[in-house]
Amino acid sequence: MAEPLIHAQDVTRRFGDFTAVDGVSISVAAGEIVGLLGANGAGKTTLIRMILGLLPPSDGALALFGAPPSREGRARLGYVPQGLGLWDDLTVAENLAFVDQAFGSRATAVPDALAGSRDGLVGGIGLGRQRQLAFAAALGHGPELLVLDEPTSGVDPLSRARLWDTVHESAEQGVGVLVTTHYMQEAEQCDRLVLMSQGRAVGEGQLADIVAGTTALAVRTERWQDAFEALDRAGVLVMLSGTHVRAVDADEVRVRAALGGLAAEVEPVGATLEEAMVARERSAG
Repeated sequence: MAEPLIHAQDVTRRFGDFTAVDGVSISVAAGEIVGLLGANGAGKTTLIRMILGLLPPSDGALALFGAPPSREGRARLGYVPQGLGLWDDLTVAENLAFVDQAFGSRATAVPDALAGSRDGLVGGIGLGRQRQLAFAAALGHGPELLVLDEPTSGVDPLSRARLWDTVHESAEQGVGVLVTTHYMQEAEQCDRLVLMSQGRAVGEGQLADIVAGTTALAVRTERWQDAFEALDRAGVLVMLSGTHVRAVDADEVRVRAALGGLAAEVEPVGATLEEAMVARERSAG
């Protein structure tokens, strides 16, 4: 098998007494989209900074293109950080020209969607367009690997869909993709997932594999607030979807006992990824 583009084995990063990443292993192959999921503060960005060689690991082994992370390795990848890495006081065209010079690449064309903003300052265009520009800058030198840190945060659903189209087009051309997100629905866009919580990997695999280990019960009642409070007091992991109460990883006998005399229908349902993540976080804690 071909050597992975990213290979991290039991990587740990400490800041004094605080462990931001704790023994995480992850790999990304050519043409593969790997999603790194977790809440803010889970350690995703710290892990990415180690992969890029911007932070040294405290423990563990890490390779980028089969070698320790280096400037040469970073020249072979495209990176979209959370802050986008754009210059607000340069125009759209000037931002692309700057990146082209940094990578020694050919002139990157201004995306059609940004043609009308070519000579406008980046600080004056919307966030959705800024993200399109950041993607264009990351792809301009023909990278073998894309590292995307929360690339769709704060943009509207249509812009998010367009950016994911770009991700899939890149993967179809053989580019490996590592993408962090806290949007659970974006997990379906990935070939494989790594779930992080409090610096640790608490799950890995395809979406169906991760969800398969979690059960859920739908609790249907007009007194949904009372049902939620009763289950929560009983220590049941309980979540809300609108006004729909769902008990996670709890058997029906326990749920009905917690509800007491409250009239409710209790029915097994398929667990969601978010419920699987919360359940794993609880068990890991």
